[in-house]
Amino acid sequence: MAEIQQKGGDSGKGGKKRAKKASTKIDMTPMVDLAFLLLTFFMLTTTFAKPNVMQLTMPVKEKNPNPEEQTKIKASQAVTIILGADDKVYYYFGLNNPKDPSVAKPELKVTDYSQNGIRKVLLARQQQQPEPIILIKPYEYEGKEARYKNMVDILDEMNITNQKKYALVDISKDDIDLITASGL
Repeated sequence: MAEIQQKGGDSGKGGKKRAKKASTKIDMTPMVDLAFLLLTFFMLTTTFAKPNVMQLTMPVKEKNPNPEEQTKIKASQAVTIILGADDKVYYYFGLNNPKDPSVAKPELKVTDYSQNGIRKVLLARQQQQPEPIILIKPYEYEGKEARYKNMVDILDEMNITNQKKYALVDISKDDIDLITASGL
């Protein structure tokens, strides 16, 4: 039991002696009990922040995929986003197919994850091409790779810019060569 005691009586100086006062006792137990009851009540009645979950639809993995049956993408609709190391985002419009002489080499550009970065690019492309198909390729080469945070950030950007069609694709050797040749 907690209590407060006050010193009474003689102040240590000479002079007139006063009557000794009885010490005041305050029982702190009910106040402590009340504090713990209130703390318990508020902890049990508070709703905690619920995690936000983004719904992803993943395709069924085929046992023997046939390259001829895979979905073909028009170069005019394609936007390729490469998640680079050090929080860089590389992108180009169209497809990178150096083996096909009829397809021009794409112009690789670099940006970041800010609202004036990749979000602005995606919104501008959505105005030019009503239903672009976004190919997201995480960079992984010679010990340098994109972080998991980069993947979450780009999926958030897909949700914010309301992109209907996007796919996570393995990065190709041609894309790695494009990045290393550009020097960005």
